[in-house]
Amino acid sequence: MEVENANKNPHAAQEQQASPLKKIILVASIAAGVQFGWALQLSLLTPYVQLLGVPHTWAAFIWLCGPISGLLVQPIVGYHSDRCTSRFGRRRPFIAAGSALVAVAVFLIGYAADLGHLTGDSLEKATKPRAVSVFVVGFWILDVANNTLQGPCRALLADISGSDPKRMRTSNALFAFFMAVGNILGYAAGAYNNLHKMFPFTKTKACDIYCANLKSCFFLSIALLITLTVLALTIVKETPADVAPDEPEEESTTAPKVPFFGQMIGAFKELQRPMLVLLLVTCLNWIAWFPFLLFDTDWMGKEVYGGQVGKGRLYDLGVRAGSLGLLLNSVVLGFMSLGVEHLGRWVGGVKRLWAIVNFLLAVCMALTVLITKLAEASRHGHIGVEPPPPPAGIKAGALSLFAVLGIPLAVTYSIPFALASIFSSNSGAGQGLSLGVLNLAIVVPQMFVSVVSGPWDDLFGGGNLPAFVAGAVAAVASGMLALFMLPSPPPDLPSNKNARAPVVAFH
Repeated sequence: MEVENANKNPHAAQEQQASPLKKIILVASIAAGVQFGWALQLSLLTPYVQLLGVPHTWAAFIWLCGPISGLLVQPIVGYHSDRCTSRFGRRRPFIAAGSALVAVAVFLIGYAADLGHLTGDSLEKATKPRAVSVFVVGFWILDVANNTLQGPCRALLADISGSDPKRMRTSNALFAFFMAVGNILGYAAGAYNNLHKMFPFTKTKACDIYCANLKSCFFLSIALLITLTVLALTIVKETPADVAPDEPEEESTTAPKVPFFGQMIGAFKELQRPMLVLLLVTCLNWIAWFPFLLFDTDWMGKEVYGGQVGKGRLYDLGVRAGSLGLLLNSVVLGFMSLGVEHLGRWVGGVKRLWAIVNFLLAVCMALTVLITKLAEASRHGHIGVEPPPPPAGIKAGALSLFAVLGIPLAVTYSIPFALASIFSSNSGAGQGLSLGVLNLAIVVPQMFVSVVSGPWDDLFGGGNLPAFVAGAVAAVASGMLALFMLPSPPPDLPSNKNARAPVVAFH
């Protein structure tokens, strides 16, 4: 990417000075509020969509909202936050706006069934088109809001980390840690089926207990997000910029401006080999991850517990068990995110670490087939009647799989972003635009999986296993590329020579 000289960047001086760790922790803690809501999406919204009457094949298409908004919103927000001259700072206005949008989106999603019934949906019909329409609008707004929040948050962390690679890695590790904290809160709330009693007004004629619990969870998530955002934006200040980073003061009135999409195309043209390989590894990594992240609780409800949406109790039991599994996954993710650097040193470097965890991801995806077949075998002999939940051994195996997946997820949430920040800092490119480019390697595979997974599953008889197996293949490919093609990033600056060697500095 284009290198801006220090004397042409009015923010250069402030970016070279690293802020105290407590300020980095405050900004990183916003991830807990964001991830609380995201965890609720992953654990509860796919079953909720199907309760509104959307079939499994089409449920995946609704999840296109997130990738498409990420494809457009995060690069645009990153681009403009690099150039924002607001008196409140470059990143803080976008973070505040994102939090406000989350509140609007949560109301629409939580009250979709009520608003649909109010405008004419029949409670007797399986499909509730008006409720689905309200839900989709709220879901789009929520994903736009999340992308408006996350990009500037990570960019602000890079800004206040100065030009210190070690501080950048620490800030990304803390961001991943607070993501795990948000996951734990979200999945714990999703696994508790009496949360609606805290908010008795949430249960209505059109909104059953499951729906009321979802509303209650969202109320708690928005309260946490607003609290953390207000604290961070009040305590952590930014120096207002007089000019945009790519506009020198003496030329700001005469120099032609390059449009946003021209900047994006130019950024791709100027990408060096390390960043290109990083994008490719990240892309395959998310092709492997997204089928499971999209349908993990649905897999527990249908394949492991043998339930059907809206029929009997097995599916709901399976979804709650899946939420417990995601809770265990987040606990492992939290501990692992704080130990990624040490583990990388132990295994011999970033390429080996990323390869190993991708191979581990592939094994876990393949094990979903074994667990499913064992669960199906345990249900033989219960034809015509609702079978009991799966045996304790099968449930333990499924929950253990969720927990083990926290190890590769910690690497996915930290290393790519740390590498992107280091590469962009070395090149002088804007953090917002650079992280927006990296985000394309995340949202494009998500869009691909969202479009393909439903028809792909139906091609092999339905269910979630075909997409999981395809994810295992992608994980193997990602691991091979990480092992044999991913270059090593530059080592720490000489001023950090007494510090421990980071995971990303190994060759």
